[in-house]
Amino acid sequence: MLTLIVNPQAGGGRAGRQLASVQAALDARGLAHQVKPTRSLDHARELGLAAGVGGGLVVAFGGDGLIGAVAHALAQADGVLGVLPGGRGNDFARALGIPLKASAACEVLRSGQVREVDLGQVGSSTFIGIASCGFDSEANRLANETRLVRGNLVYVYGALRALISWRPARFEVTLDTGEHRTLTGYTVAAANSKAYGGGMMMAPQASLQDGLLDVVLVGDVAKPRFLRLLPTVFKGAHVNQPNVHVLRAREIEVSADRPFTMYADGDPIAELPATVRALPRAVRVMMPA
Repeated sequence: MLTLIVNPQAGGGRAGRQLASVQAALDARGLAHQVKPTRSLDHARELGLAAGVGGGLVVAFGGDGLIGAVAHALAQADGVLGVLPGGRGNDFARALGIPLKASAACEVLRSGQVREVDLGQVGSSTFIGIASCGFDSEANRLANETRLVRGNLVYVYGALRALISWRPARFEVTLDTGEHRTLTGYTVAAANSKAYGGGMMMAPQASLQDGLLDVVLVGDVAKPRFLRLLPTVFKGAHVNQPNVHVLRAREIEVSADRPFTMYADGDPIAELPATVRALPRAVRVMMPA
């Protein structure tokens, strides 16, 4: 029997509204299940840890924050992570090739294959997607605070709002390879996965199975040019711009000339300075065959 951990409020209540259809889709596929509602990431970790003992299939139905919380728990247990997208961004499901309609994604739980994937880590916390800071810190904070915009467009809204008052920051980035970079500009991102922000392909070549982080450095350009280039991130074409550099490392240290909160999977994860590392093959995930 699989355990379905659901945040009914995820995606503005989307997960709660779709729960009945998801359960019907599970029943139609002969997948016996129990539902464990949660409204707290800490509670989700507790539920995931308990359900993962003995190798059970533990399905996170919600946004990337919930999926990341359950993945963190299962990295300490024997269970397998299943993913049903029910949030605003659903970037982890997108990276895995899982259908973005939750009822359709139930088929992956029946016919998929179990594979090991990497996690990212900052301190004692882990993440599934991308940890970023700088301009991204302000954009993510504003996206989380607004109630005016729904769906994944909330991240575009956050970026546009953040751009109004943004001033370039100076970052110091040290890789475990010994390379050191000083950057004046917008963002430093350490990517375990390709996408964040509802389909923004920040690190289009990032792999969940290579044991490395793709480190994306976005240097300074004038705000009007940044605004014109912003749509290119949805196709990953921004990495071809001269102010964008992509490095790879197992671990990086990041600091800045003013305080920033680092965000990952849509939530705050650390204050700068911070050390980010890859955890190879940290959790087993049910993926499309």
